[in-house]
Amino acid sequence: MEPLTADELHTLKTGAFGAVFLVSNAEPGMLAMVRESIAASGALAEASGVVKQALTTGPLPELPRDSALEIEAAVLPALGRAVAILRAKSPADVEAYRRVVLAAADRVAAAHRGVGPAESTVLERIRGALAEPA
Repeated sequence: MEPLTADELHTLKTGAFGAVFLVSNAEPGMLAMVRESIAASGALAEASGVVKQALTTGPLPELPRDSALEIEAAVLPALGRAVAILRAKSPADVEAYRRVVLAAADRVAAAHRGVGPAESTVLERIRGALAEPA
């Protein structure tokens, strides 16, 4: 495995935290946000190896906050780049990254009154961004 650069680690973190943020914002609400944060942190804490290193080191990613479209435009490409980075430098961690991101996103979606239609749509976009390229 080739070590990841600080920028590459930041890309992995941006994708993972951004995916959680996207799902959380799909159906906003203060009580929901608290439950969702707890759900996401549990899933992200289950990471190991390079994925854990990416999620627990360095600064938190700065995500756009103006609109859902801007957030999506930053996060979905970051997820794709994260998978490409891992495929090139640490192929054994690709599936672990996908699993952690999807677990966190799924837990966030289900944390408050189950998965709603807007959350389901965002989850599908996240899955697509994490999928193997054709």
